[in-house]
Amino acid sequence: MNTGKVDVLLGLQWGDEGKGKVVDVLTPQYDVIARFQGGPNAGHTLEFEGQKYVLRSIPSGIFQGGKINVIGNGVVLAPDLFMQEARELERSGHELKTRLHISKKAHLIMPTHRLLDAAIEAAKGKNKVGTTGKGIGPTYTDKVSRNGLRVGDILDNFEAKYQVHKALHEKRLKELGYTDYDITDVERQWMEGIEYMKQFEIVDSEHEINRFLREGKSVLCEGAQGTMLDVDFGSYPFVTSSNTICAGACTGLGIGPNKIGHVYGIIKAYCTRVGAGPFPTELFDETGKRIRDLGHEYGAVTGRERRCGWIDLVALRYAIMVNGVTELIMMKSDVLDQFDTIKACVAYKQNGERIDYFPYSVEEGIEPIYEELPGWNCDMTHFTSEDQFPQAFRDYVAFLEQQLETPIKIISIGPDREQTIVRK
Repeated sequence: MNTGKVDVLLGLQWGDEGKGKVVDVLTPQYDVIARFQGGPNAGHTLEFEGQKYVLRSIPSGIFQGGKINVIGNGVVLAPDLFMQEARELERSGHELKTRLHISKKAHLIMPTHRLLDAAIEAAKGKNKVGTTGKGIGPTYTDKVSRNGLRVGDILDNFEAKYQVHKALHEKRLKELGYTDYDITDVERQWMEGIEYMKQFEIVDSEHEINRFLREGKSVLCEGAQGTMLDVDFGSYPFVTSSNTICAGACTGLGIGPNKIGHVYGIIKAYCTRVGAGPFPTELFDETGKRIRDLGHEYGAVTGRERRCGWIDLVALRYAIMVNGVTELIMMKSDVLDQFDTIKACVAYKQNGERIDYFPYSVEEGIEPIYEELPGWNCDMTHFTSEDQFPQAFRDYVAFLEQQLETPIKIISIGPDREQTIVRK
């Protein structure tokens, strides 16, 4: 950790890597935790002291007392879902009002954005992206087309602004032939959420973050989704609508790239994906189902089954490159505890040719080339030190480090924050 610097933590696969748990574990080392992109389609699951929490918009540092948590300008926020999430945390004894700050420049997800999400997805027919239906894409679309509503708008003449934007959306919905809807109840809850948000510190987060840095405070930036869902560098068009890579922390919080210190890349010991889109190492057999069951691979927000496969080192090398990752954190190592053989994709075969780089498109004609390693067949969930790791697991870690040319500094062997081993 660099004092006065910003460290960034992000997922390197297709999301669901376990970022929330790692943020919670690392939070004691930082003064400020800031979320820089994404919306309530991202679910960060945390387990500790016998309790399980799922965060959607609130940064995962909220459970460690005395830390400031910032929802940055790159985030899109649904007031009704935010209110629901925050009230659940407050009921469980976590004080939020003085510790959670919201950027004025974060964009608002309107009820009609969700309708547009459904209408646009339906219009795509067989070419569906597989969105969560939370209105994320249409909100970012309004943002880049300069038609968005922002959190700062709720502080002045908001009702008139809202009606103008709602009318634009209704016109678009009519054009799409999507007219059979009633948002009366949703809209009422949404407006209640607007009033609830006013109880929080609504700030110019770029000024606040940079002031913290001038004061010598340390900031941990938390990303949502994963690198392979980045709107520029992911498996387009089956991506999210924001920049999930490290550079997104600069635009999503208003910080200069010269402020970035460590870049933590989160990976699973295998790979998963939710929704549609290419997945070169996906397993359709009993092994894939077994990984899903052992890893409880179901979406934290949607409950959807995650597609499961072996680790893809081609995609990971690409993700490490575009993010400038300095160290890796490997999650869910314990899920592979019961396998006799572990596979890792080290290259692709495309049109009969072996390639070791991530190509423009991985939708068709990609065949993974695997290397096999012996499994460790050992329950690691109760280990407290890396000295206890079996040799086969040490070999797997060393193999990954050699292939990825990046050190693995932290290894998770279970969902609880205590099941985290920091390597020497």
